[in-house]
Amino acid sequence: MVNANVFLKCENFQRVGAFKFRGAFNAISQLPSEEKSKGVITFSSGNHAQAVALVGKILGIKTIIVMPNNAPKIKRSATEGYGAEIIEYDPAEQQREEIAKRIRKEKGYTLIPPFDHEDIIAGQGTAALELLEETKHLDYLLVPCGGGGLLSGSAIAVKGFNSKCKVIGIEPEVADDAVKSFRTKVLHRVKNPPTIADGTRTTSLGKITFPLVLKYVDDMQTVTEQSIIDAVKFLFFRMKLVVEPSGALGMAALLSGAVKLNGRIGVIISGGNVDAETMMMILSA
Repeated sequence: MVNANVFLKCENFQRVGAFKFRGAFNAISQLPSEEKSKGVITFSSGNHAQAVALVGKILGIKTIIVMPNNAPKIKRSATEGYGAEIIEYDPAEQQREEIAKRIRKEKGYTLIPPFDHEDIIAGQGTAALELLEETKHLDYLLVPCGGGGLLSGSAIAVKGFNSKCKVIGIEPEVADDAVKSFRTKVLHRVKNPPTIADGTRTTSLGKITFPLVLKYVDDMQTVTEQSIIDAVKFLFFRMKLVVEPSGALGMAALLSGAVKLNGRIGVIISGGNVDAETMMMILSA
């Protein structure tokens, strides 16, 4: 269909159903015993929240999650199921970072941010490393981009494994802060973007991820909301894979022609946590 050999890295099969488990475990498991005993806090709309909650359950660490009141139900339910305490907020009126900062200061928790953390970035990069170890050679790797943790970690891993492989970050058209930042070399922000890909609703790249993206990523492209929907449907009906909209960005870019590539192409399918209502809407569209 796209005149290329395409290899999918299916992180929808990962623990908690998304790549986020990699970074969360890498970061939390390395904390000093004193910090583990006090507990950790983070802010997330879902996949990172679940990852931190599960790691906390595995390691016996208290976890606090600042989560928006419009987070997907399936992600909130799973997060609570892993034993995390959820602090709800209204994203239209409050900033999650400020809430987490205040609670951390009051309680002494350690902050485990969703993407802007060296150990998180390193953990996320193992997804790309595993794909390269299995496929041996890729000409391109397409990676979804929200805050840039997966993208920057994957790009670092790829360039260390095969410097000739080009890494392309994919972002929703209506949430194109990273694309603008990449092209202008100036950090751009988009507040509460109206994209179906909830995992990419981050305001901007981070202080750590932005320079890494500039250094290691070869290109950035955007995809439309319709192309994201079409990609989720294709993966479901043709590939028999349940993939959330954020996880389908790479396939959306290929299928829609937003990127036209030849050769051996890797695509990171970043997660599969999607609400029944959202999936029904997509599949019936």
